[in-house]
Formats: sequence, structure tokens, C-alpha cells
Amino acid sequence: MDRASACRVVRRSIVCLALLVLSACGGGWNGRLQCAPYAREHSQVSLLHGDAASWWWQAKGRYVRSSVPQPGDVLVFRSTRRLPAGHVSVVRKVKNSRWIIVDHANWEPGRVTRNAPVQDVSAANNWTKVKVWWAPIDGMGKTVYPAYGFIQP
Repeated sequence: MDRASACRVVRRSIVCLALLVLSACGGGWNGRLQCAPYAREHSQVSLLHGDAASWWWQAKGRYVRSSVPQPGDVLVFRSTRRLPAGHVSVVRKVKNSRWIIVDHANWEPGRVTRNAPVQDVSAANNWTKVKVWWAPIDGMGKTVYPAYGFIQP
């Protein structure tokens, strides 16, 4: 293999590795600490396969899906460029119709975040667009994330 071919192989390998890292829940691969296994272990929703965004469709016919949060529900984020695998969080407390408190894994890469505020910013107050607490800035993140809604245990 000539030098140019070897460089192309290395570049492709780096790109593939970067895509793998970005595809993990929450934006980073951190071994076993991922949002879906965490939500499965800390809620009564037991969907056994697929990435976080697939939970919404897997729940159809097995669990109630809702746009109104209740403690114990799982909030399912849609897949986006930033969250290719989506994300799931466990609702711990409902503050009001626009604010909930969640626990989730790997929102901050490699960490479990407890008591994190999530705000509904959708025009219809149906939890299809949310902002999430981002501990590194000690405040609400600026990004608006699309969400499906809540899976009730």
C-alpha cells in the first residue's frame, strides 16, 4: 500500500470512530453509562433493544404514551444531528405544566445527572420541544431539542 492509500485508510478510520462517538446517547461514548440502560434500570419501562429514539415506537401498544408528564415517566427525545441516537430521561417530579425534574445518564458525557430541570418550550405546551439543564454552565442550555413525549410505566 502506498503512502496516499494509507493516509486515506487512516482518515476513514478516524471519521468512522468520530461517527461512532457522536452516535452514542448524549453525544459521547462512555462504556456502559448510557441513557437507555440507565432509564431501563431506574424506571418501570422495560424496552430491551434499540437506541433511545426508538423507545417511542417500541412503546406503542405496550405502554401508554402521553404529552402530559407524571413522575416515573420516561421522556423520549427525538433523533437529531446533535443526538443521533435520541435520548431518554426519567421524570422524578412535575413542577408545573412547563417544568419537570429528571434524572438521566450521559447528558453530560460519562455522568449521571440527578434533579435536572427540563422546560417545555413548545408553542402548544405538548412537550415536543424542550430545553435541558446543563450543569457545566449552571443553567438551562440554549439548544431546543425535539421530543416525542412521555412513556408511562
